[in-house]
Amino acid sequence: MKLRVQNDRSDFRRKLIPRECPTVMQPDSGERGGHAGNGLSLNLQAELHAGTPLTAADSGEVRVSMGGSPGESSGGASSRRSRVGPHSHSHAHTHGQNRTQHHSSSEPEPDPPESDVDSGEPSASMSELRCLLRWLQKSLPFLIILCAKLVIQHALGLAVGVGLFTTFLYVNKNIQSQVFLQDHYSKLRCIWLLLLLSSSTLLLYYTFLSETLYNCLIFLSPTIEPLGFWETLWAVGITNLIIKLLFMGVKCLILLVPASLVTCRTQGRWLMLTEELGQVHQATAPVPLWFRYLVTYQESDGTPGLTLGVLLALLYLILKLLGFYNQSTSLLKTVSVFLAGEHTGSAATRAQCIEAGDVCPICQGEYRDPRALICQHIFCDECIALWFNREKICPLCRTVITDKVYKWRDGTTSPHLQLY
Repeated sequence: MKLRVQNDRSDFRRKLIPRECPTVMQPDSGERGGHAGNGLSLNLQAELHAGTPLTAADSGEVRVSMGGSPGESSGGASSRRSRVGPHSHSHAHTHGQNRTQHHSSSEPEPDPPESDVDSGEPSASMSELRCLLRWLQKSLPFLIILCAKLVIQHALGLAVGVGLFTTFLYVNKNIQSQVFLQDHYSKLRCIWLLLLLSSSTLLLYYTFLSETLYNCLIFLSPTIEPLGFWETLWAVGITNLIIKLLFMGVKCLILLVPASLVTCRTQGRWLMLTEELGQVHQATAPVPLWFRYLVTYQESDGTPGLTLGVLLALLYLILKLLGFYNQSTSLLKTVSVFLAGEHTGSAATRAQCIEAGDVCPICQGEYRDPRALICQHIFCDECIALWFNREKICPLCRTVITDKVYKWRDGTTSPHLQLY
């Protein structure tokens, strides 16, 4: 034990050799009196003697004495001792690091931002959409100003387009209602519709007589100068609406034919064929206009501009030919049905009608020219003909009867605008 104390003393001396020997700080009697008056006494001693043995308890000792009264300045109260040395300093440093690590580990880590999984769209897409909406919101006043300027510049053309489209919707609805009434339709209403269509067409061509828009009906180019993109698009749209009105007038003439000459079934076939021919005409009329627009070039463009225009026009013609091929297939089927007639069933016998209850399931009346389908269900000829204008199956058992819906037999005109 004695040997161990001597080794500790020699180690402690080696560490203190480079340093200056601390002076002994002892307050004098005057200072002691002052500290005693304040009730606080400090006694800092550091005794280093070469010949005096040091123990582990005496090395680096700091004593702090605190008294509550002047008489307790030198001692007698409680005293606290804390060892200050190399080992205690390293221990305190290690303890401080452990506390720091423990404090950092105890802090909750911030959660990563959660992606908007429930919305089904990534956050990047949502931010881009917000930017787009914000841009539209900022640009809305400017877009309104531009639209107002365009409306003012092309007020007449826009008014003509809106008027023609409104007339088309009105006449189309009335023709469907007259066809649905069959023998009870009003011929006066058909005459009124025919006059409305004729007057609208004549008024349009008279208003734009200098542009010769009627040339578009016979596959010629109008005299619109300059023929830019917007002018071409407007002329194509107006021509498409006029063709619709003309073929709707033909449908009104079909309805004016006496029922003794044309039955309801034959009337439906004529209406279907008229609509198919009208769609072919609508698809063909824009070709000269777009061909002229694509080939036209400025003198400043030179030969490259003319070559590019011709290539674009040839590509347009190829696409139109492919469209005509698909449309010709539908037209051939319609012509075959028009010539041969569609056979939805055979004539039903009296016994079959009695067994079925002698009541048509569609009109809830007595059978008129009853027809038995392949599923053996019986209907009136006119009732089942109107049903197959929209459906291909039997109204009762859902058996497929025909392979095509002849939807144009009810007098409907397609609202699709053929703009190319």
